[in-house]
Amino acid sequence: MKKFLLIFVCCFATFNAWAQTAQLPTEERLQEAADLYFSHQPEKALSAYITLSKETQERDAFLNAAFIAMEQNNPKLAVDIATAAYRLYPQDSEVIQTAADAYLSDGQYASAEMLLSQLSEPPGRTELLHINLARAQIGLGEKKLAKYNLRLATHGKVHTALAHYLLGILYEEEKDYKSAVKHFKVASEYDHQFIEAKMHYAHALEKTKNYNESYRQYRMIYALEKNNDTVRNALARLLPKLTRTEKELTATKQRDDHTLVKMMLIPAGKKYPQEIKVGLGMGPSGKPPARDNLQFSPSHDFTVTDDKGKEILRGNAKEFWTVVLEKGHSYLVSPTGKKTAFSKSITVSPVSHTAGEGHTILVKKLMSGAGMTWASMDDKEYRGKLQIVHNTRLNTLVPINILTVDEYLQGVISSEMPIKFPMDALRAQAVLARTYALKHLGKHKAYGFDLCDTQNCQVYGGVSAESERANAAVESTIGEILTYNGKPIESVFSANCGGITQSSKEAGWSETPYLHPVSDYKNFDFDNLQPYQFKNLLQYDNDAYSRYDKNVSMAAFRWVRVVEEKELREIIKRKKKDIGSIKAIIPLHRGKSGYVSRLLVQGTKGSITLNKENVIRNNLSLGMLRSSYFMVEPNYENRQLKYFVFYGGGWGHGVGFDQTGAAGRADAGQDYKTILHHYFPKADFVDGK
Repeated sequence: MKKFLLIFVCCFATFNAWAQTAQLPTEERLQEAADLYFSHQPEKALSAYITLSKETQERDAFLNAAFIAMEQNNPKLAVDIATAAYRLYPQDSEVIQTAADAYLSDGQYASAEMLLSQLSEPPGRTELLHINLARAQIGLGEKKLAKYNLRLATHGKVHTALAHYLLGILYEEEKDYKSAVKHFKVASEYDHQFIEAKMHYAHALEKTKNYNESYRQYRMIYALEKNNDTVRNALARLLPKLTRTEKELTATKQRDDHTLVKMMLIPAGKKYPQEIKVGLGMGPSGKPPARDNLQFSPSHDFTVTDDKGKEILRGNAKEFWTVVLEKGHSYLVSPTGKKTAFSKSITVSPVSHTAGEGHTILVKKLMSGAGMTWASMDDKEYRGKLQIVHNTRLNTLVPINILTVDEYLQGVISSEMPIKFPMDALRAQAVLARTYALKHLGKHKAYGFDLCDTQNCQVYGGVSAESERANAAVESTIGEILTYNGKPIESVFSANCGGITQSSKEAGWSETPYLHPVSDYKNFDFDNLQPYQFKNLLQYDNDAYSRYDKNVSMAAFRWVRVVEEKELREIIKRKKKDIGSIKAIIPLHRGKSGYVSRLLVQGTKGSITLNKENVIRNNLSLGMLRSSYFMVEPNYENRQLKYFVFYGGGWGHGVGFDQTGAAGRADAGQDYKTILHHYFPKADFVDGK
């Protein structure tokens, strides 16, 4: 009897909860379902949307349910939901598009083509229609029609790279490599992070016997994918066929002359900037690479001191000196070949005796762009002093630039932000870069310096990277930083947030009060965001400050990557473990900003879960994805999963300051303090007096 009563009470409670929910207005029930989705309960959200669609026939409930079903790798359920919605809303373009997407994801190409043929999208939204029509026609074997639609799509703005890539694939399959080269070239140049397009471009170039350019493209990919057998084999195969030297092809920047620079003048009332140490030519993680020699040339007469500050010799302006590491011992070698031994370190200090004239030091063959496709060994020039440390633990020479914070910033701003951006965007970047430097002093003290010159800290190119506009931005903001509770903030920034920044917690970092989401959209209500709207936001053009496209590629705001199943299978196997053929990519946690912070990759032999945005970005493609703000669609051919299409937004982690958004805001007339307050509303501005 007690057991019966307990069951009755539980059933009554469940029924009562359902009844109360059913009595809520439709808008509130939509919001409750959305809250379930954004609290990382997609299955419950899906169930809530399905129930709501059945009971009320609410259009948005159908669209959300179909979106989540596709995201959860259940295209058949998505087809059922979208078909039911289509019967009720046969003229609704979003319903038709959603139904077509569901059919495409399920490999039902004839039904997808039939639905897509009904659409008449407004100007600016037709390119995706033509691309999806082409995908359906490729599935049906109608490749001539597919080419026609893809050519139409190439005239768009958002998915240009995808249209050219798919055209390249069709020509590659026909062995028309000359045409394939043309389209892969456009795709890879439009978005230099589209490494898959670059791979096909390099392959097609080789087929057309353009061995030099093929080798150069593979070398750029190799900078990101050193363990990729296809790339390594291609380089080895092409090397004997080159008609130009590898040095010529890799475009190493060499120089022997010095730049005449001005000393930075500190305005009255401003504090003199403190000195910092910057590791030069570092690896992607900030670790010193193996090095047994280093050549340098100061612009002015100089002194050399040992690790205790004792002067050990003097040198003349513009002479080239060398430091070598031989059998565990370090030596400074003069232009005449005379060796001077030293144990821990030496510091080279040039001195200018001309009022207002600064001095520099040329350093030969330093790594630039470590871990990026444009990585190269270049000659660089720096202000301040040069310290060379003999790191006995790593058995390597470590070059370190010693200079003031603001001299350092002059070599950072142009490296981190396009110099043609509006001045107030550059000023905002200068304040943030200064804040970052002061916040992270000693980050790499284990290696003997404060900060490195790579993206692990801030990209620093020295005098070679300076510009008049960037230097002016630094000088006009000397001493200015952002603080929270009296300390410099974690002034993180990304190239482009994709429309809305994400919180530090969503990115997998620690909770930080001043790193919370802020929107860059001009006409979008994020307070009432529904999950299916990410499809509209990611696949179509939307007005946002971060959509700014002057002097910067649109690929930073909206991007596409096509990752073949066989390639992804090898990436997962190489970087994680062998899970067999890939069956699905399923976002498990998506924040309200749209960024995915937890994701499941299912294979025929098992599955892996990827946590945090940087882990997700590094394990789903060649190189890495631009961001973790994306939606992904599978593409089947002959009922076999062939590739995944990632529709993404933004470039970087999306936390804090948005560089492109700042440019858009400055272009609209906002000053740098207003821009900084938008992205860090809880931070305090300190003027440095």
